[in-house]
Amino acid sequence: MTAPRDTQRLLQHAILACFMIEAVLIVVAASLYPGGSMFDCTSVGFVWSRNFICNLFEETAFNGEPNPGRVWALIGIAFHSVAEGLFFLRMAQVIQHLHTQLVLRIVGIGNLAFNFMIATPYHDAMVVISSTLSLLGLFYITMFVLRSRLHLLKVCCVLCMLLFYFTLFLYGVGDWTRLAVMQKVTLIVSTLLVLALTWFTKAQDFVMKPKGA
Repeated sequence: MTAPRDTQRLLQHAILACFMIEAVLIVVAASLYPGGSMFDCTSVGFVWSRNFICNLFEETAFNGEPNPGRVWALIGIAFHSVAEGLFFLRMAQVIQHLHTQLVLRIVGIGNLAFNFMIATPYHDAMVVISSTLSLLGLFYITMFVLRSRLHLLKVCCVLCMLLFYFTLFLYGVGDWTRLAVMQKVTLIVSTLLVLALTWFTKAQDFVMKPKGA
């Protein structure tokens, strides 16, 4: 059964609010970051094309100074985790397919748990786990979007998945220069896709017609 309309609307607003709060907090954290990156320890402030988001989670910046933006970054990633978790749980209500609903619920709960742990000393392992879960959930959603009449979202889903894979490829081969840029690009694109799927899809979009109908 689909969730009541009021519940759906509440989830939509909650997901949007979490992403907006996250964006503000990450910008605040970046503005407070003292400086330094893996490429240049003497650089001033947070350089978006050179620093990684995870630099904001460290107690000490690359230049050796205390990082006062850390607390804001941690709160920001917590809101991001909640937003992604709620998104997959919402899609599990919208897509009426039992196996897919189970997968999306697991992905949603997993994102709530593992996304935030990216900000811990287990960063590398959590990146792999959370990325795998997100890609799994996005793959299932994309399969249903491709069967729907949501033509623009079809293109967006496929492009977002390709972008995800390319970014993970850069991470795997250690191309840190390109990865520093692609990390932000992928984050922005995936966030916009999540919001689009949240606000512009409903259960009727994913109703499968019987064969021969």
